[in-house]
Amino acid sequence: MRNLKLSVAGVFFGFTLLAGWPITANAQDQDEPSDSSGSALLEEVIVTARKREESSQDVPISVAAFGAEQLETLKIRNLENLSVGIPNVALDDIGTFRSTANFSIRGLGINSSIPSIDPTVGVFIDGVYMGQNVGIVLDMFDIQSIEVLRGPQGTLFGRNVTGGAILVYSKRPTEELKFSARAALDGNPNGDGGLNKYAMASISGPIGDSFGFRVSAYMNKDDGWFVNLANGKDFGEAETTIFRPVLTWQASENVDMTLRWEHIESDGQGPASQTHTNGSGVPGFFANFDRDSFDFAIDAEGFTDMENDLVTFETNWDIELGDGTITNIFGYKDYTATGESDIDAQPAWLFHAVIWNDQEQYSNELRYNGSFDRLNLTTGIFWFSNEINYHERRNLLGIATGDVAPALTQDGGGNYWVDSLAFFASIDYELTDAWSLNAGIRYTDEEKKADIASLIRNVNSPCNVVYGTCNFDFSDKESWGAWSGKLGFGYDISDERRIYGHWTRAHRSGGYNLRNTAIDTVNLGPGPFDQETVDTLEFGYKSELAGRGFLNAAVFYTQIDDMQREVNLSDPISGVVQVIKNTADAEIFGFEIESTFALTDNLILQGSVGWVDPSYKTIRFDLNGDGVIDKEDKNLGLPRAAEWTWNIGLTHEWEFNHGGALSSRINYAYRDESFYTDNNLGYLLSQDILDLGVDYHTAGGHWVFSVYGRNLLDSVKHGGDTQLPSVLGPVPTGGSFAPLAKGQVLGLEVTFNY
Repeated sequence: MRNLKLSVAGVFFGFTLLAGWPITANAQDQDEPSDSSGSALLEEVIVTARKREESSQDVPISVAAFGAEQLETLKIRNLENLSVGIPNVALDDIGTFRSTANFSIRGLGINSSIPSIDPTVGVFIDGVYMGQNVGIVLDMFDIQSIEVLRGPQGTLFGRNVTGGAILVYSKRPTEELKFSARAALDGNPNGDGGLNKYAMASISGPIGDSFGFRVSAYMNKDDGWFVNLANGKDFGEAETTIFRPVLTWQASENVDMTLRWEHIESDGQGPASQTHTNGSGVPGFFANFDRDSFDFAIDAEGFTDMENDLVTFETNWDIELGDGTITNIFGYKDYTATGESDIDAQPAWLFHAVIWNDQEQYSNELRYNGSFDRLNLTTGIFWFSNEINYHERRNLLGIATGDVAPALTQDGGGNYWVDSLAFFASIDYELTDAWSLNAGIRYTDEEKKADIASLIRNVNSPCNVVYGTCNFDFSDKESWGAWSGKLGFGYDISDERRIYGHWTRAHRSGGYNLRNTAIDTVNLGPGPFDQETVDTLEFGYKSELAGRGFLNAAVFYTQIDDMQREVNLSDPISGVVQVIKNTADAEIFGFEIESTFALTDNLILQGSVGWVDPSYKTIRFDLNGDGVIDKEDKNLGLPRAAEWTWNIGLTHEWEFNHGGALSSRINYAYRDESFYTDNNLGYLLSQDILDLGVDYHTAGGHWVFSVYGRNLLDSVKHGGDTQLPSVLGPVPTGGSFAPLAKGQVLGLEVTFNY
């Protein structure tokens, strides 16, 4: 395999000079034909990190932004693909069920598929907050830009953005009739699995003088990347279709409206579940594989069946007051999913789980932004309502019945309601031509209610919460109020260099655990658990390098109070008990450095490095499960906090006399090993990711022919590493549930823009 890795890399290196990963983005509409892609790395980046459009170099925030051209050049298919080039950022799929976001920024992340636990990294699609971390890590297309904001963003973006925020914007209608189509296929060069096929198209243009439209469609059929050693069959099949119409209306000179609808359907097999010796040293029952391999053997291939509808309606009204704009963004999301996973990750029926998850959310943000001489004001009100109906069925010990039926079943879940209302205001004031002050405040009032059916109380008594056939043994509601804030400064050293500093505070909501498997409901029950508070002190430096690139740096200190964690406890009856508690107070030191620089007119160097140093300050829960809270718990490492992340890349452009162009790229990214579980028995391997590609642009830029490779070093990546009990009923198990992500991928792509 090693020789194959080297030969593949050699072919690409010999093809052309190679290129890297952009950390900047431009505002160019990808519908416009282009001669090449590398020059876009040096163009101005427009972001909305402060709820208004401005250059990323002017924003006193640590932000990484990607425009449409960069996303397509790098063959970014989902949010997960982004993280290999951004320091201190991990945008992973948790893997318990497909498309579950397990995002972490600056060491703040979650390791849970429980729908009632709120994320630390908020995802916003076209200005609408996604209230659940499911249905997010899906194939993305026809995207105008993605912004990754590092650090707490509680003032302007509200609840559950303690680690940061991901802002995704889809493309809008164009002023002229435009058409774009793309076809691609990729797969495992080692011969395992089948081909992964993509087809997508969009058409956009005006309707009369006042209306504009855009219609986009996407289809993906993945035949799988893996081989299930239990039966020798290809594994990882999935099909996804996306349909996204957009309609704009210029109602008057001062009022414009945008209506979007996105419909997603996705189905396929469950995760590729690997088991390996867990940290306690208990071997697996049948299969116990090397962590640094893609080998697995499971008897239940599982399934995922998901449907998602997202509607957004945005109105912008320009008014004379402060030369300002009143913006209203309404959002509606309807998400439905069922799925099955082989949790024991063995070629025998020990622990299988089936889930039903229905979510319906409404949100509305009304805000004003205007300027008064040296003062810029952003203020508004945000309302959010979310209902979740969740059920889980654990089918256990089918091995005892000859795989005819489970010998033991457990059913449980819950109904969950969230109502949130927030008021916010933020100002940016120019004290002098060089000095500026920024300050903000937000108050959030939130109520949550839960009706929960504990799995341990429905043993061999099948029922379903989603279908209304379960009796609830726990009902409660609780309210929380929280202040978030920001206070900072900016100083322009020159037109091209500036520094900034700020203190920010954000909160992660309290709540309830819908997956209650604990017998001890007093100490380990559904809740409520309290909200988490995060304070960050950050200082940064941003500079433009005489038109040849940029150099940005930030250093930060983060304090987490009442840290909200899901703690996994092995249990011989329930299999795994997942408890959500306020476990500790902690602190994180860190820094980021990023740069893009044009070595020549057609050769661009890019690099970045990130470092975090996390540690516990106070412990309130027995994290390692030894029965006492002591220094052994305090000396554990924080989950999802890789110490070092860094990358380096090159981009090269070559223009031909006939008008065509060749661009090439190579990027190497590294991420340290990190713990996955609070007891540190589960961990994620270090990552060595090599991506590269070559694009040929025809004269006029209408056609683009591409060859690309991702993860060419075949680095093994797990979506999680959850310990299984050493004994499940009468059966010794051990090991872990560790879903695998794809390894090495090679692909071809053809794009047409008109």
